[in-house]
Amino acid sequence: MQSSMQVVEESDPMVIDSVEPSAPQSTMTAHAYPPSSEPDVGFVYDTEMTLHCSPDGHPEAPERILRIWKALVSGHYISRAKVIPTRQVLEHEALLVHSQKLWDKVEAIQYMTQPQFLDSEEHYEQLSLYICAATTLTARLSCGGVIEACLAVARGELSKTFAVVRPPGHHAEPEEHMGFCFFNNVAVAARVVQNLTPLKKILILDWDVHHGNGTQRAFNSDPSVLFISLHRHDGGDFYPYGPFGDLDSCGEGLGLGYSVNIPWPENGMGDADYIHAFQKVIMPIATEFDPELVIILAGFDAAEGDDLGECLVTPVGYAHMTYMLAGLAGGRLAVALEGGYNLDSITKSALAVTEIIMGGAPPEMGPMVASEAGARTVWLVARQQSQYWKSLNARACEPEGLPCAAASYSSYKTVVPTEANSPPLPTQEILKLHRQHYMYSEHGMMEVPLVSAELEQRFSGQVICSPDVFQCETLVFVVHEFGNLRVEMSASVMRDAQLERANLIEFSKDLVTWVKAEGYSLLDVNLFPKPNGSILRPKTKSIRALRQEVITYVWDNYVMLSSGRNIVLVGHGPACQQLMDLIDMRETSVVESVRSVIQVVGHWPPCLPSRPENLKWYRCHSFPALGCDHSIRRKVQEVEWHGHVLDVDEDRSVALFAKALPDIKRFVKAQLSCLK
Repeated sequence: MQSSMQVVEESDPMVIDSVEPSAPQSTMTAHAYPPSSEPDVGFVYDTEMTLHCSPDGHPEAPERILRIWKALVSGHYISRAKVIPTRQVLEHEALLVHSQKLWDKVEAIQYMTQPQFLDSEEHYEQLSLYICAATTLTARLSCGGVIEACLAVARGELSKTFAVVRPPGHHAEPEEHMGFCFFNNVAVAARVVQNLTPLKKILILDWDVHHGNGTQRAFNSDPSVLFISLHRHDGGDFYPYGPFGDLDSCGEGLGLGYSVNIPWPENGMGDADYIHAFQKVIMPIATEFDPELVIILAGFDAAEGDDLGECLVTPVGYAHMTYMLAGLAGGRLAVALEGGYNLDSITKSALAVTEIIMGGAPPEMGPMVASEAGARTVWLVARQQSQYWKSLNARACEPEGLPCAAASYSSYKTVVPTEANSPPLPTQEILKLHRQHYMYSEHGMMEVPLVSAELEQRFSGQVICSPDVFQCETLVFVVHEFGNLRVEMSASVMRDAQLERANLIEFSKDLVTWVKAEGYSLLDVNLFPKPNGSILRPKTKSIRALRQEVITYVWDNYVMLSSGRNIVLVGHGPACQQLMDLIDMRETSVVESVRSVIQVVGHWPPCLPSRPENLKWYRCHSFPALGCDHSIRRKVQEVEWHGHVLDVDEDRSVALFAKALPDIKRFVKAQLSCLK
């Protein structure tokens, strides 16, 4: 099998370029978050869940949660979060998924005598279970704890939760307990959420190394729950064995297409394979489904060092997967512990996930390529699931690598408000909405989900991409403040909003036409934030910090995960400053992949990178377009650093952009031709 952590030199659809968030790759350290009187993250844990134990050293041991909880406490995560009281699952809750017969069997365990335990030992071993006097209590606590974790998010009390529970649950089927599992914790919790809250559309993502057979069976015919599982299958020769969980196990009846299985054919699957599956299959489908709640079945037995799973996923890999999922459902995310039997691996992996749900960013990942087995599996899954999900393009996933321009994300939200009682929108917001609606309806642009509630509040609908964003070799990354009338009115005090709308639409048409004609993909980010709502709302971050967070999030999770080996950065007006911030913050990956840096600055001063070591590189790749009376022409030394400077007989920023576009096209083409 080809190595799953190999640096490559040529473009290939199974390549995952380097991802460069803020923390170093070697460690997952706790951030110094300020204390909060109202924590937004919660944890579930109860020491009574350690009472279920085997005297024979079973891998599903109490130490699994003891080690994780100790690390969470010593890492000061618990002191900055809410500890959610756990409880036992109630009978009527369990019966939302399980049969009365199964409930009665689990209840009866607590009343068994020692001779009965001995007599039943062989029966339970055949089910891959062990039992003791405390099994009933711990199984009910584990399930009840996951219910409370999910309800806390679904009710809006917390944005994210982590249930550190055992025994696990995803193998427990409606009629039978098995595979270390007694109740299907997450399946029961999902049903309780649907019954008690307005949230109905739920995504359950299972990255445990074993197929979540019980969870899939619970929702196999239900289109309200999207179940996605990445697991070892080995042609049906890996637990829980058999054809269920293969790539053609797609659900049944109304639920056909709402079960997505990514069945690895062998051991040794690592970060590159999992990230490749997320990029090509999971995130496109999840975005199209548009869930209201995401629940992760967080088994860590695919982690490097786990002898049962024999796979190679690192804590950094789990961090990146969590980070991507946290951008869905408005940030509503619940994590429930499942498998994982190497105590060091499970603890490090759980901390990596915790770091993300507490608001951290994942560490950098270097360039990787999926293994041959992993890439082929992802392609086969995409081919199977493309019957049900229009966002999938199997041809783009072929291991041999065929050029394509098909969709990776196909859903978008209509952003024009329709409620009669909606408050009147400022003119600049109307202009932004008109442009967004035009880009969606006329050019098939897709909305990029944002990772935090604050970013969603200030920039929702303002980060959009072309459907082929992950596939094209050249990606144009545009940042701007279109709709910011201050940018235009500084040059001309009396402006017509209708004229501004026409200018924005016309330029947007020219931009997309150019990108499509050249076979490029497009990422378009409007950094002019929405109003902050009530004047009483506390201001937590500066606008510049929020803009930096948006642009680095898009860079790390879209630009660096795309197939684009040639990136064209285009900045407009004051947003050019964020391009310079990006160059300084992501120096290594920018220098390796960016071929052109375009600044259309009008009357605004053009920007330079703040780090002197980046100036020489910037000069060779920069192309500022200046208004006709721009003062920079009088500063010879600065002009030299700005490289190829274009004077345009126009002082309005959007109109200047349109006039400069032919020269921008020629400069970009010349820069790219130098690589051939």
